[in-house]
Amino acid sequence: MSNATLAVDASTGGGITVSLAGNWLLGGNLPGPDPVLDRLRQQPRPAGVAFDTRGLEDWDTGLITTVINIARSAEANGVAIDQAGLPEGASKLIELAFAVKEREGARRSAEQTSFLTEVGVATRDIWHTCLDMVEFSGEVVLSVGRYLQGKAKYLGSDFVEYVQQAGAQALPIVSLVSFLIGMIFAFVGVMQLRNFGAGIYTADLVAVAMIREMAPIMTAIIMAGRTGAAYAAQLGTMKVNEEIDALTTLGLDPTDFLVLPRLIALIIMMPLLTMYSSLMGILGGMLVAMFMLDASFIQYAVQTVDSVGLNALFGGLFKSVVYGSLVAVAGCQQGMACGNSAMAVGQATTRAVVMSIVLIVVAASILTVIYINLGI
Repeated sequence: MSNATLAVDASTGGGITVSLAGNWLLGGNLPGPDPVLDRLRQQPRPAGVAFDTRGLEDWDTGLITTVINIARSAEANGVAIDQAGLPEGASKLIELAFAVKEREGARRSAEQTSFLTEVGVATRDIWHTCLDMVEFSGEVVLSVGRYLQGKAKYLGSDFVEYVQQAGAQALPIVSLVSFLIGMIFAFVGVMQLRNFGAGIYTADLVAVAMIREMAPIMTAIIMAGRTGAAYAAQLGTMKVNEEIDALTTLGLDPTDFLVLPRLIALIIMMPLLTMYSSLMGILGGMLVAMFMLDASFIQYAVQTVDSVGLNALFGGLFKSVVYGSLVAVAGCQQGMACGNSAMAVGQATTRAVVMSIVLIVVAASILTVIYINLGI
């Protein structure tokens, strides 16, 4: 069985002849039509394109595809094409391929947009996202109002499961991250404060930093990547499977049934996780201080208790409640707004994590300014 070959020869009258020989079978090693396409683009254009298939043996759609590519390029460059030299069956298939014109707009084209257009589109999308977030937050507030009145309908077993997911199951990752953060703070504090003979104040640094700022914000970021993403994926999958539409058909409010128990579970567990995170961070700092400062457990513990006031403790717990609310609302909102495809679920999950972290950082900045002005 001979291999397929393609050759371009000049013909009389300024045209070109494309010689096709061998076995043009789809599974074989077929030559590309690039030599012909390059000649069609050159100046001056050839007067026409003819085919010579006297050396052609077996052929299938591999031949048809190559000839169609050449014919389309010839048509685009205004070059006439003569199909007389092609096999009769191939000519009929090619005529059938060109019988129906390509629908306008069917072919994808790279759309060129200016920088200002991209900025405008991004700004518009952010604005619409903010509006959707405000609207969803209003629905959540109404749902909380119905809950306080005892009118919200949801499954108690679901609530218990969400509490376990947002609480006990999150302890390992919170423990690891918080312990390491506490060790990092203590190491930096020891290296700097030891130069002034104030190494013991590392306990103050670690305790205040963890309880007031780092424990709430690190726990919230962990929950955004863990629980907030899970909320978005769960609700997004339910949206794709039309389970949320089924709840509406049954007369159940999806916000009450799906969002409210998740929100309450995360709000309840966030302060507990934050206190646990603070404890793990303090223990990590204590471990570093005991090795680098030769401080005793009692010394470090007394210094820690003396440095922490109720303002720092309750200030950190209030931040944790705010962060937990933002994570739950962002995750549920993106899940409820998910599209109807598997790709949309992944996009909703990504947007939920990004939105949660952005909201956490913005809220942390605002609360810090408020705390400073109030002297907390």
